Amino acid sequence: MLAVRAVLIDLDGTLLDTVLDLHAAANAMLRDLGREEIAVATIRSFVGRGIPNLVKRVLAGKMEAADNAAPPPDEALSSFKRHYAAENGRRAALFPGVVEGLEAFRAMGLPLGVITNKAEAFTLPLIERTGLAPYFGVVVSGDLLPRPKPDPMPLLWASGRLGISPANVLMIGDSVHDWHAGRSAGCRVFLVPYGYNEGRDVHELDCDGIVSTLAEAAQRIAQE
Repeated sequence: MLAVRAVLIDLDGTLLDTVLDLHAAANAMLRDLGREEIAVATIRSFVGRGIPNLVKRVLAGKMEAADNAAPPPDEALSSFKRHYAAENGRRAALFPGVVEGLEAFRAMGLPLGVITNKAEAFTLPLIERTGLAPYFGVVVSGDLLPRPKPDPMPLLWASGRLGISPANVLMIGDSVHDWHAGRSAGCRVFLVPYGYNEGRDVHELDCDGIVSTLAEAAQRIAQE
């Protein structure tokens, strides 16, 4: 196993619990459209493939809506983005062990990056409002490159910006999309069990480790 020389981390569901912000924006959009609101648990299961796919799932009320290549209706997407811009970061909370893990990685001298499918217009304000921005040397949002996760492109691009071979990079995420991206890029992959994985159990995935917190991830790397 090659030594870890950099760490890339997913945002929603790994660093931050953002479901309440997304839920507020989704229900505001549904009210604009004259439709019934949905539960927090439903939004939690729908998160993971970017805002356009989240909107499609909310409108259809089912996961499979994200498999449709057609974009969501402009009226719905514009409404969601307008409301989410107001809600973004208001209720978002760091998961336990995040700050401890980031501090431990930084103490080891490991450069850190964020890899998310969230659009840059929402990603950068969110990490600023939650105090995470100073930790990261690179931030790859979902609309920065032609192909977002689960494609490996964001991880390969971030590794290049950090000057580290992907083989020496650890990807930490909460979903099958993080796992696919990490594996395809040739990175090591740790997964957390508390995030948004579209109803799936991360224990089903052949990753390099399931860690209860980022602090545990840092401890495991420090012991190698």
